[in-house]
Formats: sequence, structure tokens, C-alpha cells
Amino acid sequence: MAERSTAAVDVADNSGDEPLTAKADQSTSDGVAQDRERETDSEEAQGSGGIENPGKASPPELHSGHKLARRYRLEECVTRLDGFSSWRAVDEKLRRAVGVHLLPADHPRARSVLAAARSSALLGDPRFVQVLDAVEENDLVYVVHEWLPDATELTTLLAAGPLEVHDAYQMVSQVSQAMAAAHREGLAHLRLTPGAVLRTSTGQWRIRGLAVNAALRGISSDTPQRTDTEAIGALLYAALTQRWPYENDAYGLSGLPKGVGLIAPDQVRAGVHRGLSELAMRALVNDGATASRHESPCTTPEELVKAISEMPRIRPPEPAFTAPPEYQRTTYQQGTYGRPAARPGATQPLPAPPPPLQSRTGTALKWAVSALLIAALGLGSWQLADALMDRGGKPEDTKQTHTTDGNDKSDDNTKPTKPIAVQGATEYVAEGDAQHPNDVDKTYDNSPTTGWRTNSYKEGPKILIKPGVGIVYDLGSAQSVSAADLALRYGGPHTTVELYATDTPDSSTPLSSMTKLGSVNTNGTSAKVTVGKQKKSRYVLVWLTAMPYSGNDSANYSNAGYKQAITDVKFTG
Repeated sequence: MAERSTAAVDVADNSGDEPLTAKADQSTSDGVAQDRERETDSEEAQGSGGIENPGKASPPELHSGHKLARRYRLEECVTRLDGFSSWRAVDEKLRRAVGVHLLPADHPRARSVLAAARSSALLGDPRFVQVLDAVEENDLVYVVHEWLPDATELTTLLAAGPLEVHDAYQMVSQVSQAMAAAHREGLAHLRLTPGAVLRTSTGQWRIRGLAVNAALRGISSDTPQRTDTEAIGALLYAALTQRWPYENDAYGLSGLPKGVGLIAPDQVRAGVHRGLSELAMRALVNDGATASRHESPCTTPEELVKAISEMPRIRPPEPAFTAPPEYQRTTYQQGTYGRPAARPGATQPLPAPPPPLQSRTGTALKWAVSALLIAALGLGSWQLADALMDRGGKPEDTKQTHTTDGNDKSDDNTKPTKPIAVQGATEYVAEGDAQHPNDVDKTYDNSPTTGWRTNSYKEGPKILIKPGVGIVYDLGSAQSVSAADLALRYGGPHTTVELYATDTPDSSTPLSSMTKLGSVNTNGTSAKVTVGKQKKSRYVLVWLTAMPYSGNDSANYSNAGYKQAITDVKFTG
């Protein structure tokens, strides 16, 4: 991989202008930009408007409620400085929150921002906040990216104190692996600050602003791998000590005392993990710092990943267990009810158990009870035999019926059910776009770990932007289905499942022409749709019209929202 960074793209060869990197703010050896950049971070964190530098392109006059491409509605401006602005917006087409960076098309860095955004979007690594769109239109350039409402910035986490050892280990491991993957594709971050690292509600760490944040500010580096590695070391140092590893205060953290140089984290704060302390020092190699005492420095994220793998694994802390209080019996249970309380310090003798019935009266009483028990058993046996003989003397009524809750007559012997094998499946799309049509066959592969999922919707639980979503199953031939059993991934109120018989798997067949077989509502992770009136059909539609709300699911690559996933479907007839 070439050492020159692609985060800030030089467009001089294409435009004939002076290279932008010649005039851009240069990153220092610690991976942090100069003073103007440090001031910018406080403004970004608070969402306040910054002061534009004279001579820069003026940001477009936009306001809350403005729409881009008749789709992205601007809601709140979180950053406004240096000729560009950043917004929280709503994608009205997919009904989800997104982030938007905006700058004029004639901004000196507009073309480099577009190039960086498009390069970042091609990476497609879920450990990075994804770029969703990068467009130039109507004298505007805008970049649309994911918005993670359930994620928390590292800046916010450190405001409460240093991270727990396992959390710091997970953070540096995941961030190092992600940046190593990005560098293998020729991408660098160059602005890897505590505000660019997020922890989701599931404990996963994600990085935002890959290449784009540096391009917006014109940051470049001749040694991008080393710059990003030092930035990771600074993040680990801050996570362990709640201090920024340089003399200047930054990102809401106090810097180190002036004149002492860079000292190891375990010398700044007591109780710091020794291995992580040395790892931070190995990453923080620059002109004013020394590496670890015994190990060689790490100058690339790949070397940092290797160093982490050689460390003993840091396990999560054991969950705290509080022993239940000792069971205290009441005075009534102890047999002291109504007795005077014992004097303090006085030992009370245990009462002796009552003697067994050894007298003549006791012996007679035992024999009387035994005789009564024998008589009762004999009388019960005689009555049972008499009832059986009476029943055997009557002719059997071969026409006996029983009535169900629906007042329908049926035979005493219920007809046994049999499983129906699924021969194929197709996603049914009534309106709009498909969900995940390539995953429908995973719903009948007998594996609970795979399945088909819907998109995440902002409003619910009833699906509002379309009548529903579902899958048509091919049973191979016309079958009488009595029930459908579904295994679901997400529980919670509420999931509504309907079952339809259809003549064709084609999505052009309207729902109104199908025969409804049954429906069910569930709050759990399973649903059984029982068919009321059976009808023979080769094709059966499993149709979802309402879904529960669930948080971000990184294992299933699913954002938070109203959604559902089907992991297994079984039909019986």
C-alpha cells in the first residue's frame, strides 16, 4: 500500500489548481490538527455554530425543514464552520435518521470531499459508519451517512471517568482491526479523535468520518498509517487515564503536566493494566516520546493488531453476585408465639420432641385408625368395580360426538398431522422495494442461526409505508395446510402474522384475490398460525403486517427500528 493518504484527495491533476494539501491544515505528529482544529472539536461536540475563517467559501443558506433531492429533510445543524455545515436529517423515503455534510460546490475542498466520500462508501465495512450518498447538485455538495441514535461517543464515556479494563481492551482491539482493514484498501482516517469513536448499545465500537472528516478540513499526512496508529494510542491512553497524552487540553480532557514529557499511563494513574499501558506507549511513537521499555514501537495499525493478539486475553469481569439474606423464621414458626422473650445472653434449651404413643391408649388408637383406613379402601374398591360393571353392560354408542368452542362437531379421534416439506420460496413485494429476497431460502434450512429479515422502519408497530412484507412458500403440490409454525428473532409487542393461500408465487397477484387461512398476534419469538377452514393450495403466503421495535443488531447487520426476522418456518397438514 502506498504510504500517501487518500483521506484528503489532491485534485490538482484534474483541475489545474494548486494542490489543496499545500494550503490545508497539516496534522501534527500526534495525529491531531493545530489549535484551530482543537477549537473545532468543542464546537462539534456541543452542536454550536463555529466562526468561519475569512476568505473561505460561504456556507449555503439552509435551515431546518429544507429538503435535499426531495428526500433528505434537514432537522438540526450540529456543526457550522470553515465553509461547511453538518446536520441531523431524516430520509423521508426510508423513514430513518441520517447525517448530512453540506458545502458549496465552489468550495476549494468540495471535489476532494466527494472523492473521499465515494472511496469510503466502497469499503462497506460494518465497523465504520457507512456513507450512504455523495451528490453534487444545485450548487451544493452533500454527503449522507448513517446516524446511530443508540451509540455514545468516547468523549461522553470518558467524561464519567476512565474505561473499565475490558472495555478499553475491546475498544483498542476493534478500532485497530478496523483501521488495519481500511489501510489495506488504501484509506486513512487522519482525524481519529474521541468524538469519531462510538460505542453502540450492544457493546460494539464503530468509527465515523473515515477519509471524509479529514477531507472536510483539508488534513493530509505523508505518513497516514503512522498518524492513525498514534491516534489509536492516544485513544487508549485517554481510555486508561482520562487524560490526553499531550500538554494541551483537548476533547474535554486535561493534558499532561508541562515539562514532564510523555509518561506511561500506569505512572499517571494507579491500577492501570500493565499490558495496555505498554501497548499505548508502543503506539505513541513520535519525536517527543519514547516507546515501550522492552518492546519495539508499533507504526501501523497492522502491527498494533499483531501486538494485541500476542497479549494475554483480558476477560470481562465476573458479574457481581450478592448472596440472598439468610432465611429468618418468625417467632410463630419457631414455636415461641405467646411465650416471654428470652433474656439477652441466656441460652435457651431446645424443646424435647413429644414421646411416641407407647401407652395402652396409644396402641388402641393406632389400631382404630388402621381399621378405618382398611374399611375406606375396601368401600372405594367395591364402588369402582360396580361402576365398571355397569358401563360394560351397556352397548357402545358408535355415533358419539363432541362440540368444539366453535360449535362444530368432530370425531373423538383427532386426525394426526403430518409435516409438509417446503420446495422453494420467493419474497412477495406488494409495494415499494424488496426486503432481502436472497435470504428467503434460509427460513427453511433447519438452522436457527440463519434467516430472512425485514428492513428497519422508523414508525410502527404497524407497517405504514406498505401493506406488509412476506414470503410465498412452494409446497410442491396442492396441500391442505392445518398450521404454520414460525421461529422469530425479535420479541416484544407486537408481531402480526397472516397466512394466505394463493395460486401463484408472483408478486403481481393482489392480496385481495388470495384466500386468508388464519392470523395470529405474538409478543414472543415464536408464532403458530392455525388454519380455520382448510383449503388445498400449492403456494402459501406468510405475511407480516406489524413488527416490534428492537435495537441495533450488529450480528444481523440491522439498525434499530420496527423490524422482524424469520429464522425457521414449518408447515403441517
